[in-house]
Amino acid sequence: MPPRPPKARDPQAPTGPMSDKPRRGERPAGRSPAGRPTGARPSGRPCEDAPRPSGLWLHGRHAIEAALANPARRIKRLLALPGAVGLLPSPLPPGAPAPEIVERDTLEALLPPGAVHQGLAASVAPLPAPDLDALAAAPGPGVIAVLDQVSDPHNVGAVLRSAAAFGLRAVVVQDRHSPEETGTLAKAACGALERVPLVRVANLSRCLEDLKQHGYWVAGLEAGAPQALGDAALDPRTVLVLGSEGSGLRRLVRDHCDLLVCLPMAGPMESLNVSNAAAIAFYDLAIRRQGDLGS
Repeated sequence: MPPRPPKARDPQAPTGPMSDKPRRGERPAGRSPAGRPTGARPSGRPCEDAPRPSGLWLHGRHAIEAALANPARRIKRLLALPGAVGLLPSPLPPGAPAPEIVERDTLEALLPPGAVHQGLAASVAPLPAPDLDALAAAPGPGVIAVLDQVSDPHNVGAVLRSAAAFGLRAVVVQDRHSPEETGTLAKAACGALERVPLVRVANLSRCLEDLKQHGYWVAGLEAGAPQALGDAALDPRTVLVLGSEGSGLRRLVRDHCDLLVCLPMAGPMESLNVSNAAAIAFYDLAIRRQGDLGS
């Protein structure tokens, strides 16, 4: 492996190239702030037939189709509105539970307010924790994304969707500064949560050093970096680190990058949403991998 390039860091560079603004309006599904079931009928009488909300509920056609197709995902219950049963794959995969036909208020009592569910919801067990060492040790070109303090589940889900589209090996987040696996995240990922390993680690800096031991070069995406991503000489095995708006890449995480790169922008725009920046960068790296593979 060639020697790593010197770290290029401009201490005056802004550190917030991407946006990760949390959205408002969500509260835990199932009960109101006053403690009443959220699935009450207009008369105020609770739905006696409503399932009690517990555990992880996915919603939306693509998220549930992908969960049904994932042998690693255990599905406990499958709920559908009368007009939405036809959206489910037919036949259902072996071992999948038979769909339960329920009314809208019963289904919506299990989901965040305003969830776009398309008439489908599924109670599922969390996915098994991926083995990052095993993923990183796979031979050949590959890209792993690391998200530093990206906390909005919509952004993490969108990054997973782009990661699936451009063939990334994994997306890594830190336990303390990232959203849990929820129906909101899965819906934003549009099925990619079942296809791209979402790895949680305790310490991102240590994780980056471990990935270097597997032959990866680490590039941090940061506004004001001295060179554009497209001009950087990257190894076929690359880790791309993306930060959030405001704090951007934290100092210790930035210091563990081999080099810093940016996405050049024209006009007054100085930054992109983290999921948009990720999609552009993943595409650039995917084109490089195709060249490395001779396709």
